[in-house]
Order: sequence, then structure tokens, then C-alpha cells
Amino acid sequence: MAKIVVVGSNHAGTACVNTILSNYGDKNEVVVFDKNSNISFLGCGMALWIGKQISGSEGLFYSSKEKLEAAGAKVHLESNVDAIDYEKKEVHVTLKDGTKHVESYDKVILATGSKPIVPPIKGVELENVQFVKLFQNAEDVIKKLQTPGINKVAVVGAGYIGVELAEAFERLGKEVVLVDVAKTCLSGYYDTDLTELMSKNLADHNIKLAFGQTVTEIQGNGKVEKLVTDKETFDVDMVILAVGFRPNNDLGKDHLNLFRNGAYIVDRHQETSVKDVYAIGDCATVFDNALGENEVNYIALATNAVRSGIVAAHNACGTALETIGVQGSNGICIYDLKMVSTGLTLEKALRAGFDAAVTEYKDTQKPAFIEHENHDVIIKIVYDKKTRVVLGCQMASKEDMSMGIHMFSLAIQEKVTIDRLALLDIFFLPHFNQPYNYITMAALSAK
Repeated sequence: MAKIVVVGSNHAGTACVNTILSNYGDKNEVVVFDKNSNISFLGCGMALWIGKQISGSEGLFYSSKEKLEAAGAKVHLESNVDAIDYEKKEVHVTLKDGTKHVESYDKVILATGSKPIVPPIKGVELENVQFVKLFQNAEDVIKKLQTPGINKVAVVGAGYIGVELAEAFERLGKEVVLVDVAKTCLSGYYDTDLTELMSKNLADHNIKLAFGQTVTEIQGNGKVEKLVTDKETFDVDMVILAVGFRPNNDLGKDHLNLFRNGAYIVDRHQETSVKDVYAIGDCATVFDNALGENEVNYIALATNAVRSGIVAAHNACGTALETIGVQGSNGICIYDLKMVSTGLTLEKALRAGFDAAVTEYKDTQKPAFIEHENHDVIIKIVYDKKTRVVLGCQMASKEDMSMGIHMFSLAIQEKVTIDRLALLDIFFLPHFNQPYNYITMAALSAK
């Protein structure tokens, strides 16, 4: 019986362990180490929990130590992996009780995730400067918000997490300022005209926007009192640092080939540059179909993590399975404004060297005679003018049009042209859409 050691048990690790045990449990021993006290926490639900849009945190977990052990794994939580000897195939661990332990392996799967980026500014050590990634981080923020005196909150970083947290704090009645060095929010996922929709949405809900500003210092006597940028100073009681994440590569950075940001480079079987060593989730690279065949990138999403865990599990157990790559599909909903995207924005496509163009269309979801719950939808499709292949799509509306982005994800994966998309068989019924719907019209409008 082979022994597979999995280091890390959040989304990628849990998917990997479950796949091994449900398919190859009689042939493999699975040992799991994780330094956290819980697993499978859905961080994407943190803002809902903090903003009291859900009743509690219980639903944000879908697995546990007990569930994995019931399936057949040996799980060690609150156990830190200190080092891995890749030549001897040994994992060196400090267990929860402080005992030093060495675990041998036949295959090891690294699912160590990512770490918050700590900006090099003065004052990050002050009380009420918060990072929000783990369950414990969110729990700490919630407890502090219940104490008197936390009335003004600065969120630094206007990506998905920062924007969601800004909404959460405003829903609690806090004064909120959202700060980012970029000129707009969500710039990694949408082109400027759509990010401006979100910016207006935030401003309309009394969130102060401080875009195009660089944080230089956090000031206070023991705890946060001011946030200083290169342009303004804000009186605040709490600062949330959400400037991004970096791959947690501490266990392999000196032994495994790394991507430019430090992620472990993996092949289509999720194997690293060292045989029998696999990497999955936020610590590993992906194949980005929008950039081209066999183009490596780093896209940290829970959905990518789960799929990578499944692929690694089968390969580690001897069944050849290749990843088909990703498109980076994602979405956000803030005060009922829903935005989804996949693939490349126009800006990213041009930067990547494509002869890219965009076709855009705006219309209501349903015919005009549907007088209620019939919202405008904006769609942008990015394509290559030479090959006509679809490179990306972005959509925004108060309508829940989110399922439509999956079609564009598949289109990018399968190299569908904008012209074939224009003739796609899309059904019509007034309850759902229009006969000349925005997808068809946008594709027909492509030059």
C-alpha cells in the first residue's frame, strides 16, 4: 500500500483527499497535515458573515477533520510542517502537542495555499490593523466590531475581497473609505467602463473612494488612529489590509521550479519539477487557456483549487489525467450589482500581444413589455481580430445573468470564434430573454 502525504487541507487539499479515498482508498494510505485548526473554510463568504447577511459561520464549512477521518484519512490539525526532505521522501512535522515527528511518503501533495501580502509600511503592527483570510481573521474582526469605538474603517485594496468588505462594513453602519493605488476598483477583472459602474455603486452607498492613492503609513498610539496616503490623511479606527496574496512556497522554494511570483510550476498532471511531488491550489500555477495553449499563469480561485486537487489525486494514484486548463472565471455581487467575467479584459489582451478588439452591447434582459424585474445588462466580448477567437467576456447587471459567463468560459477553452458565437442557437422565451438577445447582438456587432 502506497502512502500519500497531503500538506494542507483547505479546498484543494480536501478535494484531493476525498478523490483519493473515494477512488483508491483500498490501495493508498492518506496522511494529512495542516497548521490550521479547521479546514474547508469558504473565505468568499467572510464578507457576508461580517456584514450580517448570513446568520453565522456554520455554513461556511463543508468538511472537517471528522469527515476526512471517517473516509479513511489520518488528519493532523494544528501541526506545522517544518521541512520536507525530497531526497529521503520525509515530511518533518511539529505536532499539536509539540512533538517532533517524521512521516515518510511515496507521494507528497503540496496544498499550502497562499499568504496575505504585508505592505512595507510603518504601523502595520498597530492594534486593529487586520488581515482577512482565515476563519480566525474574520472572527477577530467581528469581535472587535462589537466593541465601542470602531466606527471608521479603512479598507486598503479594491480587489474582490476589499470591495466585498467595504460593503460589509457599510452595512454595519460604519464610515468606510476604500483605498487603492489603482485608479479604479476590480481592475484585474474588468475594463474601465465596467469598473466605473462598480465605483458609482459603492459611492452611491456612501463609501468614500480614495483611488490612485498609495498608503505610506498607519499612525496611532498603540492602536490605529490615522491612515496616511501620498495624498490624504484619514481618521480611522480599523484598517483592513487586502492588497493581495502570494503563494505559500516555504516548503519548496529552494527545491522546486518556481513561477515569477513564487508559485510552484506544475505540469498538466499537477506534478512539480521533482518526481512524486505534486502541488495544487493557490501555491501552484495553472494553464491559462485565454493566453494560449500551454501558457502558464497564476490564478488563485477556489474553483481552480478544487479541480487541481482532483487531477493530482488521480495522477498520484496512477491514473493519468490531464488538466484542461482554466479561463479564470469569476464574479461578484455588491448591493445587487452583479458582475462576472472570464478570460482576458481588453487591456490584458493587448498587453499579452493580441490584436484584440471588443464588441459591447447593452439591453434589457427581457422584452420591454415585461415591466417588472427587467434590468439592463451590459456585455463586453473581447476577441482577436486576426483569428476571430474569443478571448474574454464581461457582464454587468442587477439581473442574475451569471450563468451566461460559463458559455464564454467554454468558448475560450474551445477556441470558438466570435462569428460562430453570433449564430449560436440560443432559445427565446419572454420570461427569460429576448429573441435578439444581448449575446447574439454583441457578437453580430463585432467588426
